[in-house]
Amino acid sequence: MLLLLVISGVIWALDHWKWGPKRRAAEQRARASMIPPIDEEKIAKTFREPTYVEYARSFFPIILIVFVMRSFLVEPFRIPSGSMMPTLLVGDFILVNKFSYGVRLPVAGTKILDIAEPARGDVVVFRYPKDPSLDYIKRVVGLPGDRVGYFNKTIYINGKPVDQEEIGRYVGIGSGLNSTGASHRVEHLGEIKHDILINTAQRAREGEFVVPEGEYFVMGDNRDNSNDSRFWGTVPEDHLVGKAFMIWMNWDSSAGGISWERIGDNIK
Repeated sequence: MLLLLVISGVIWALDHWKWGPKRRAAEQRARASMIPPIDEEKIAKTFREPTYVEYARSFFPIILIVFVMRSFLVEPFRIPSGSMMPTLLVGDFILVNKFSYGVRLPVAGTKILDIAEPARGDVVVFRYPKDPSLDYIKRVVGLPGDRVGYFNKTIYINGKPVDQEEIGRYVGIGSGLNSTGASHRVEHLGEIKHDILINTAQRAREGEFVVPEGEYFVMGDNRDNSNDSRFWGTVPEDHLVGKAFMIWMNWDSSAGGISWERIGDNIK
């Protein structure tokens, strides 16, 4: 998108300051050399604005608006896997607030304005530390300086277990059918109450981790089917993209297409 913005902007600017004045001057000379009556149709055809200039002038403001919105305000993402089930399903299209944790320059990613820090329980999109070209989505579990433990399917924050309540067995649909039968629980993570899935028969990755300053420990809500901080470490603050806040569409061909009831759901 940045490339399209630059190309259309350069073409528009060149035509405004250079090509356009030359074209209009040539048109005036042609008119002056013609014997009346002047063939307006021929003039218009000869000196009309090139198609690529017309497209650039028309699309530049649109591309600029979209670029600014995606860079500083809101960006859409699609959920490709079930690692955040049952909070987010395969095929969910979500909106991410890109200024929740500060304003960053596009491309460079340099923060130019601090606004807030991630809170425990936030669902965040970030650049995967092992390959920053990939965007991941997980839930913030550990804040800088926290000692995070995961034992017997339970999170421990600085030695204290995080409360869970089992509410039944999960029934999956579409691409989430393979999670049917998992233990469906509500977890109390800080001030956030959210759903998680636990496969009691599957061995979990356990251990204790100390979160470095300026970094965050993240986990998927589908605890036994998530590639998260338990495996590859913490997320640096400068890798954060933003906070996920709403589902604006769901399309899962395995579930029959659009799931209308999920449209507009808040993410918590």
